Amino acid sequence: MGGGGGVGSGGRGDKYSVLLPTYNERENLPIMVFLLNEAFTAQGVDWEVIVIDDNSPDKTLEVAQALQDVYGSDRIVLKPRKAKLGLGTAYVHGLKFATGNFVIIMDSDLSHHPKYIPSYIAKQRETGCDVVTGSRYISGGGVYGWNLKRKAISVTANHLAATLLQTGVSDLTGSFRLFRKEVLAQLMREVTSKGYVFQMEVMARARLRGYKIEEVPIVFVDRVFGESKLGGAEIVSYAKGLLWLFLTT
Repeated sequence: MGGGGGVGSGGRGDKYSVLLPTYNERENLPIMVFLLNEAFTAQGVDWEVIVIDDNSPDKTLEVAQALQDVYGSDRIVLKPRKAKLGLGTAYVHGLKFATGNFVIIMDSDLSHHPKYIPSYIAKQRETGCDVVTGSRYISGGGVYGWNLKRKAISVTANHLAATLLQTGVSDLTGSFRLFRKEVLAQLMREVTSKGYVFQMEVMARARLRGYKIEEVPIVFVDRVFGESKLGGAEIVSYAKGLLWLFLTT
């Protein structure tokens, strides 16, 4: 399903919009934008980054404004919000302003390295798929910087989700993905979850609609600057959300 630059189209006219929600990422954002610029320039494709800052007290938005001066307002598009309103709603907000025919969602804290973007683009062009998702759990993928307990929680959570939801995707809680824009727009109209459950629901809805999903290996690196946002409340939210998705999809 879906349209856009499928198999054999060459993809020369493709444009990639990166939706980048931020909250207290002033140290990471300049490095992230530099690496995105490197990745897209090497591919010879048009791109933009839509920064959705949720009123970060560390003045992330001011850093983003400075980056706009360096890279241009056509590359760095600022669409801030007044408060921290959740990951899912940040993507819905950012998508309204995306001008690319493909949209990439990823974390802004450098745990997702832009160096993998060429493999996403190549996979989409090879297969004509609707969604490319990064996986830590296929050959070539992995995690760096987690202790054994956190690795065990992640593996267990993903195995449980994969078993219950039957999406054919090995890394349901990952959040580094490429979508055809119209496919993501359709999924956003249906998804109701927030936070970590949002990522699982997107894949569950994509499967229900029969969209073609491909995976590429990525190595997830625990955040370089700042504090991890995973805690006990997120684990409880994940468990409740998974049960709800199992019963409703």
